Amino acid sequence: MKTVPFTEVTIKDRFWAPRQATNSEKTIPHELEQCRTTGRINNFAKAAGLISGNFEGIFFNDSDVHKLVEAASYTLQTHPNPAWETELDEVIDTIAKSQQKDGYLNSYFTLVEPQKRWQNLGMMHELYCAGHLFEAGVAHYQATGKQKLLDVACRFANLIDNTFGPGKRDGLPGHQGIELALVKLARVTGEARYMSLAEYFVTKRGHSPSVFEKELENPDLPGGLGAYQHHYTRDGKYEGTYSQAHLPIQEQTECVGHAVRAMYLYAGAADIAAATGDVGITNALDALWQNVEKRLYVTGGVGPSGHNEGFTQDYELPNFSAYAETCASIGLIFWAHRMFLLKGESRFVDVLETALYNGALSGISLDGTGFFYQNPLASRGGRHRHPWFGCACCPPNIARLLGSLGQYIYAQSEKDLWINLYVGGTASVKVAKDVSLKLTQETDYPWSGEVKITVDPDTPAKFTLNLRVPSWCSNFDININGESYNAKAASNGYLSIDREWHANDTVELKLDMPIEQIYAHPYVRDNLGRSALHRGPLVYCFEDVDNPDGAFETLSFVNDTAIEAMFDSELLGGITLIRGTGTVFDASDWENSLYHPKPSLKRMAVTAIPYYAWCNRGDGQMAVWIF
Repeated sequence: MKTVPFTEVTIKDRFWAPRQATNSEKTIPHELEQCRTTGRINNFAKAAGLISGNFEGIFFNDSDVHKLVEAASYTLQTHPNPAWETELDEVIDTIAKSQQKDGYLNSYFTLVEPQKRWQNLGMMHELYCAGHLFEAGVAHYQATGKQKLLDVACRFANLIDNTFGPGKRDGLPGHQGIELALVKLARVTGEARYMSLAEYFVTKRGHSPSVFEKELENPDLPGGLGAYQHHYTRDGKYEGTYSQAHLPIQEQTECVGHAVRAMYLYAGAADIAAATGDVGITNALDALWQNVEKRLYVTGGVGPSGHNEGFTQDYELPNFSAYAETCASIGLIFWAHRMFLLKGESRFVDVLETALYNGALSGISLDGTGFFYQNPLASRGGRHRHPWFGCACCPPNIARLLGSLGQYIYAQSEKDLWINLYVGGTASVKVAKDVSLKLTQETDYPWSGEVKITVDPDTPAKFTLNLRVPSWCSNFDININGESYNAKAASNGYLSIDREWHANDTVELKLDMPIEQIYAHPYVRDNLGRSALHRGPLVYCFEDVDNPDGAFETLSFVNDTAIEAMFDSELLGGITLIRGTGTVFDASDWENSLYHPKPSLKRMAVTAIPYYAWCNRGDGQMAVWIF
């Protein structure tokens, strides 16, 4: 199975289309300016000898520029802009001029430690930065047809392939990401060496002796030993879980270590399993997926701990201290998408959708210029989005996700089509021996579960159209050309319609979208006795701007009263609110006492908003889980 590429998909609705417009008009220009003012782009100019000066910022800052170029490339496809394209070309020219004669490209090592290439792969992100360069080169070529950055990427990939692999230097990325990037590069160029190198990086990992353990023996590591020892040793001994280098991928069954690294590794491993048919990798990914389901926030966030920016143990999902990095939710989307392509099951898209609408989307403000690094599920106030970070991985990551959203909506095999996400717009595909087909979705999803799909082949064509039935939907109706169609979702979670399709055939799908209270597993200690609200793909939360009586730790719904959903077109860009009646402990009962024997309850109207929209009206209190 393969995705329908972003170049063949147009989004036109009132939820995602405005966000893509904001991404183009606000987010990417804002991030470009940040990359300029923080010296990230000038680092390439300095490495190219175009200007003088020292390297600025953190050693992996190149990756932020590469991700921004990738995001901007997608945007040129969705929102063509000649002026912006010229500006992007200038950035690409600067990157290209910084490439060394042998193909190497990394401004930190070129400017600061040119004699220490590849000596600290565990922490210094050389291969990680290279991977983001490869992804940018592929995206720019696909969006514009221009090859300059793709050629730069290939020259660097050739150097890496000549350096690492069987019979060459031992080496693995400490921060994964190059694996899935090499797969993209292989697919767009047809160069088999890149796929083989990706397979090497995936399958060599976790074997002993580890390249990372060997690097710890070097007292003169670039960047120093401190961070390396902190993350890769325990009680003075090497321990590889931080970077998922503790076991070969085929033997891994537990999500451990740094969450973003893990997500990128599992995404790359799924690509390799699809390309090679490696059953051992597929079985391991199944086990890892079962495990992540015990370590997954209701919002699609992963990685509860700030200590390692990652995983701890099953069911440990604190609310106030949740790390749940924006990049980790984006990485989960990458992995879930590839698991769907590998296995064709909607359960992976269910998680993708949850992370997309909640855990990732909360990472950016509605105006497109503020960003969360962490995404807690409760706050006592004081949290706010930032215009940028010293470690700025999240802002360009969310920008590239929004720009490339089209690639997650549809998929196809040799004979069949899948609709995974219900997003208004169109897609152009080939079916049934090269019959050109246009698919059109009209929907107000996620506010409504009603979707109208127009199937318009050039000539009549027989194929199966598979419509995802989300796990939150227990009832649905479907009509074809105005007539009721009796069908049940298959075990893979899809409603399959196998027929000969004619011009302007219509499918009308109505997914019931009730408000539901959901409960966490009893082992999730922070949420014992609590529930959360969701409607459709959206998780809801309570902010004190809507609920001024506060006391969110004691907020509870009155169960015998109605809970209703209503759309407010003026609030937060237009959202569906959930309103009901609740109670809180009356804080005035305590006065200056710490304890009270019989606190009274205050009854009040309560309002919940989609989680992604919190903290857009001030930095007050918030809670997802209530009693």
